Amino acid sequence: MSQLPRLIAILTLLKSKRLLTANELAKKFEVSIRTIYRDIRKLEEAGVPVTTIEGRGYSLMEGYSVAPVQFTEKQANALITAQHLINQTKDTSFIEDFNEALIKIKSVFRTSIQKKSELLQSKIHIFNPTYENISSHALSEVQLAITNFNFIEINYCKVNETDVSFRKIEPYAMYSSQHKWILIAWCHLRQDFRAFRIDRIQHFKILQEKFEDRKFNLQAYFQSCFYDKSKA
Repeated sequence: MSQLPRLIAILTLLKSKRLLTANELAKKFEVSIRTIYRDIRKLEEAGVPVTTIEGRGYSLMEGYSVAPVQFTEKQANALITAQHLINQTKDTSFIEDFNEALIKIKSVFRTSIQKKSELLQSKIHIFNPTYENISSHALSEVQLAITNFNFIEINYCKVNETDVSFRKIEPYAMYSSQHKWILIAWCHLRQDFRAFRIDRIQHFKILQEKFEDRKFNLQAYFQSCFYDKSKA
């Protein structure tokens, strides 16, 4: 890759990620770290407000905007396919937010890409052989609680049970399995980490109260135990 396309790509990455190291950029573009240093200087000389955080990496000054990026046909197709997959998650809040975001993204598609993406939209269908007519409307709010460290109060009903239990939880991470979203949280009732199916949450309330981060690591959790619905 020549310097100009690389500079544009670096700028796009800086807009999409809060912090990037010279090492990450060098590996990404298969160049030396010294070349990355020169690229960053070029961006600065062109008036791009790149902030260097000593010992951590580079970021763009808050509020800086660049011209809309252009999507290739394959990238547009990937987004259309993702939309079909996300529509299988059975969480209406997440589906609504993604579809609204996709409308904004489609607004920068070239006309030719837009026509082809609309054609592909009608030619994809995803079958769900284990279909369950159960949905939720909590995923988007739960994601905000995870990143803002807000307690959540929930009324939860375990699978194959009718009793509903009240829990105060600290949400830490989530994963998807068989089109269902699973929330990993510290449960104050059980005094341990527990897995909750989001579509089994009957009522929830995001509290203004913040919790102290327990430094939960999702990969370490997967290595130590697997999801057991009986433990929720």
